[in-house]
Amino acid sequence: MSETEDVLDSLETVLSSCAITSPWCRGREPGDLSYAPDYEVLEQLLAIPIGQGQVAGSGRLAKAIDAWVAHELRRCGFPPDEVWPRQTKPRVLPREVGLLLDGLPKRLRDDVRAQVLRNKAVAPSEARVLGRAYVKQIDVLVAQWSRGPELLVSTKSMVSSFRNNLPNRFEESYGDAKNLRGRYPQAAMGFLFAMRSTVLDERGTFERAVDMLRKLRDEPDVYDATGVLLAEWSDECFDGVRLRQDAVPQDLAAGDFIATLVECVLQRTPLDMHEGVRECREVRGDDS
Repeated sequence: MSETEDVLDSLETVLSSCAITSPWCRGREPGDLSYAPDYEVLEQLLAIPIGQGQVAGSGRLAKAIDAWVAHELRRCGFPPDEVWPRQTKPRVLPREVGLLLDGLPKRLRDDVRAQVLRNKAVAPSEARVLGRAYVKQIDVLVAQWSRGPELLVSTKSMVSSFRNNLPNRFEESYGDAKNLRGRYPQAAMGFLFAMRSTVLDERGTFERAVDMLRKLRDEPDVYDATGVLLAEWSDECFDGVRLRQDAVPQDLAAGDFIATLVECVLQRTPLDMHEGVRECREVRGDDS
């Protein structure tokens, strides 16, 4: 089993215990709608690799963020089989294959599902798509056979050596955006950057990151939304993770980030598509 599958497996307990509630909150004025991310779940997910000491260089911290973003998109009303990574194995599974499995008689379903899990061509552990110039592994993806990739999120994390590594992170992200946008001009694309809160101790470094994140969405053929997460924890006596929402500019907050991506998807598709997402966003019925 790969390290990617290992870390996602370790997150399932947290995700399976979470209620899928609407993230949208209606304000007092007509049309006043805001997005409320489930930061508590994110703190729990981040605490797993950090508490295990699997942070720098392992990629496990970024996978926890991927799992959380996918969870948030399911809260928005996107069907579970269209949001990758899926909450359970297989992490990537075309919706149509999922429908086939669900429709099989019970005596066949388990055997066929086991075969699917073993076939990495049908159910890979990571989503990879062809861009304009090269194939790119996508951290979080919403896709369906008839519509193709509709929402693509790239996540990066950094816990030390901020000043030295920032240019490389943003150079990579800029190139990836150009590659993907060249083939999927109508897809909603976002870049979410997670940093340890110790970056605030380096004078001017966080401000530089904020400036670069804003520049990554300035051009029409780069990202539709960019955001930043600041996570705080103690190495000496680890007692969990706390998100420093107070230090994040509103235009780069996770709520605005996800809300913008959802809005882009809905604007770029006909009204009879993504009805569940539209209904959830409009806070219909009992406003739940």
